[in-house]
Amino acid sequence: MSETFKALLVENEETFKVGIQTVSLADLPEGDVLIKVVYSSVNYKDGLASIPNGNILKTYPFIPGIDLSGYVVSSSNERFKPGQPVIATSYGIGVSHFGGFSQFARIPAEWIVPLPEGLDLKEAMIYGTAGFTAALSIQRLEENGLAPGFGKVLVTGATGGVGASAVAMLSVKGYEVEASTGKSSETEYLKALGASEVIPRIEEESDKPKPLNKQLWQAAVDPVGGRTLASILSRLAYRGSVAVSGLTGGTGVPTTVMPFILRGVNLLGIDSVFCPYEIRVKVWERMGRDLKPTDMEQLVSREIGLEGLPQALDDILKSRTRGRILVNMEM
Repeated sequence: MSETFKALLVENEETFKVGIQTVSLADLPEGDVLIKVVYSSVNYKDGLASIPNGNILKTYPFIPGIDLSGYVVSSSNERFKPGQPVIATSYGIGVSHFGGFSQFARIPAEWIVPLPEGLDLKEAMIYGTAGFTAALSIQRLEENGLAPGFGKVLVTGATGGVGASAVAMLSVKGYEVEASTGKSSETEYLKALGASEVIPRIEEESDKPKPLNKQLWQAAVDPVGGRTLASILSRLAYRGSVAVSGLTGGTGVPTTVMPFILRGVNLLGIDSVFCPYEIRVKVWERMGRDLKPTDMEQLVSREIGLEGLPQALDDILKSRTRGRILVNMEM
């Protein structure tokens, strides 16, 4: 095995630079398991890591990429054997620990999930952190009473990674999905994923939306937050739930206690970064079993090699993507 390989390196010495560089195994951080990376994927957080004011990276030079899948090369942990296919996402990967935009990665064993039955390495990265977040949202909603046949389920930010994955997964489970997007041109795409109806972006004209509105949805998957979340809370059916996992709409939520005490609604926070390992494994197994869409390729915006990453990172920051951008380390 060669001691040197290619990776996307972010540097910030005299000037801020992002580009493909040759690095060595000795440059990788400590970790129990050395992985030959086969696939990664592009997430919004990766885009932030590629700009000077993204507030993601604290040290340089750095290899970003919060997702990766590949084969174990060597391991000091008995749970993992050479040749074993694995997934590594979340925790410090791509933020404080060198990540997946690299042909090799060294990762702590407790951050690694064995590839579950029903998924291959490519499919695992079509999902990635975005798909895992969507599946975790559905898991939490079902634990709080969500079931098919009791009303519509709203998905906001539906053309993004989390949103598109949620639309497809909910459809597989037999839910009636209402997809919300600001991109009217993507209606047919969302219906192909399984949405029964596509509606405009959920917005409130006032900074102080009504605390209660007409009940429209039994549940919602919301990676947007902000005023969108406030609007959803006011429109959930009695004892409905919303799983929130993002803040692209802002961190402030202009709501009141009224939806909670008069309709008994549930606000469920979704954390995919430090989700307990046992739950992580359980959800990944579901993703390969009963949440898997028939045609996962529909979730892929495009497949690129390492050389295509600078453009893809710029595109995701400027909302010029839909679904998932897959990174093939062998291209």
